Amino acid sequence: LKMTTSITLPSACDFHLHLRQGDMMRMVTPKVEEGGVSLAYIMPNLQPPIKNTEQALAYKSELEALAPNVTFYMTLYLSPELTVEEVRKAGKAGIAGVKSYPRGVTTNSDNGIENYEIYYPIFEAMEQEGLVLNLHGEIPSDAQKDICVMNAEERFLPELKKIATAFPNLKIVLEHATSKAAIDMVKSLGDNVGCSITVHHLQLIVDDWAGQAHHFCKPVAKYPHDRDAIRDVVKAGHPRFFLGTDSAPHPIATKEGPRSNAGVFTTPLVLPYLCKIFEEIDCLDKLENFACHFGRSFYGLSQKAGFVDNKVTLVKETNVAVPQHYEISATNADLGVVVPFYANKDIGWKIVSNFV
Repeated sequence: LKMTTSITLPSACDFHLHLRQGDMMRMVTPKVEEGGVSLAYIMPNLQPPIKNTEQALAYKSELEALAPNVTFYMTLYLSPELTVEEVRKAGKAGIAGVKSYPRGVTTNSDNGIENYEIYYPIFEAMEQEGLVLNLHGEIPSDAQKDICVMNAEERFLPELKKIATAFPNLKIVLEHATSKAAIDMVKSLGDNVGCSITVHHLQLIVDDWAGQAHHFCKPVAKYPHDRDAIRDVVKAGHPRFFLGTDSAPHPIATKEGPRSNAGVFTTPLVLPYLCKIFEEIDCLDKLENFACHFGRSFYGLSQKAGFVDNKVTLVKETNVAVPQHYEISATNADLGVVVPFYANKDIGWKIVSNFV
């Protein structure tokens, strides 16, 4: 077989992205485009969380000012304050989805939920308005019930099945799947259930984050057989599994301190990372659908009117090192730096022509 040395594909769509606030937002948001991504689906777990349409639209305006070539789709944070009326308002305003976080399992999830049935009227309104339900698929750890980070996702899956069965016309995305059980469950459910896959979960297993703070995220990477299942479903080209990076930047001090914040930062190099991984697992031919088409098709979303996609070309080169870090602010060194995934390592691919 002839070795692939360059690849050209449409710009990518990232259906799970954290862009933060303030200086961090101003640093990270322009890097979405640098990674070859032109459509970004934005998570609402700010401080305070985005719980209504006005907040979502205000945040969207901030992001658009920082990255005018990128199309942003916004989400609301599922909480008791969310009303059916607000869902209808959000739908008319073009808000794309509602994100559910179980209480306390990840960054800024203290407002998360524990009982889904109380939200069934909300889900019904979402079904009618065409909003997507985005699920962080874990339940809180509970030593008495033998629940911990290694099985919290698998223990959540009956809830996914229950919601998907109760609302067959509600689009539901199980976010950032990390286990064979999750992959199998999504495959077994109807066409209304999709699944986002991150860059880092295609690459990491538990040994990679145990003792390595910059590989620590929630949900955590699991066993080798779980990673195999994620890779296998991508290699199979299953159309309901698509890119959602869950790229989540944290200052180095909060990653390497006494407690490590959960999150892996991949935004500036999304397509180069994916080229490296897909080449290693021998499925570069599946990259375009996974990163550019399947997510858009599932959501029924596209880039904003007038967007012209000039495509992204990447070439294979030696000594393409991931930066050691990114400064959060050019003028305030006290804010520190963010360490990206695979810092200082050679990823072997680089973008030579981006979509704009």
